[in-house]
Amino acid sequence: MTLLSSHLFLLGGAGLIAGLLAGLLGIGGGTILVPLLVTLNYTPVQAVATSSLSIVITSLSGSLHNWRRGYLRPQAVLALGIPALVTAQIGVVLSDRVPSQFLLLAFGCLLLFNLGLMQWRLRLGADGSSPVLGVNPALIQLLTGAAAGFLAGFFGVGGGVILVPLQMVGLGRPLKEAIQTSLGVIILTALAAVAGHALQGNVLWRGGLLLGAGGLVGAQITARWLPRLPARVVNLCFSALLLTLAVYTFGQALLKPF
Repeated sequence: MTLLSSHLFLLGGAGLIAGLLAGLLGIGGGTILVPLLVTLNYTPVQAVATSSLSIVITSLSGSLHNWRRGYLRPQAVLALGIPALVTAQIGVVLSDRVPSQFLLLAFGCLLLFNLGLMQWRLRLGADGSSPVLGVNPALIQLLTGAAAGFLAGFFGVGGGVILVPLQMVGLGRPLKEAIQTSLGVIILTALAAVAGHALQGNVLWRGGLLLGAGGLVGAQITARWLPRLPARVVNLCFSALLLTLAVYTFGQALLKPF
């Protein structure tokens, strides 16, 4: 029995969970899928590449639903996604020059900082949507996308945990709109990642498609439920995710030998 065959249900279930989180919180799911694939004896580069293929399917599924329902603005996705694609490559190059332990500690601090920014923004208005005054919105979108792309490439994440708070603070977008836009941007960043890894032969296509099939179902479920959920519930879920990831990252930085 091959490695893939022995983990069919596990991969499908993991994809489902990642899809649920993607539709609800606007993240790709790599923070869950990559550690799982490494545990299942995939090499780290195979785990990242295969997870990226799954994320393309998951984010596309949720975004198509959002677009059909009128919750997604393609121009907003492109305004953030294009600069993110460029600056992500800069972040990748620079990340190779930083010690791994420092990288993890910095990422944990960034997650906590984003959590604080998001809570601060929500306190400014009931839905966190008070407009940004005195600044060109096009420039803010460019800078927000560029910052999210750089940080995503530098820290090796899809960008949702970074992009959602930045949209709320920089663009004054409500939490739900920021989540829906983030999911659309992740399509572009994940496609770029898959293309690069495919050229290197790192993508395990059957495993990625299986993960993506589970993610497709999960993203459809939560993308349908997101507009109906109270903003307070969505905020609580996203905040809990940021806090959990921060604690896990600090643990990895302090306990894992490098």
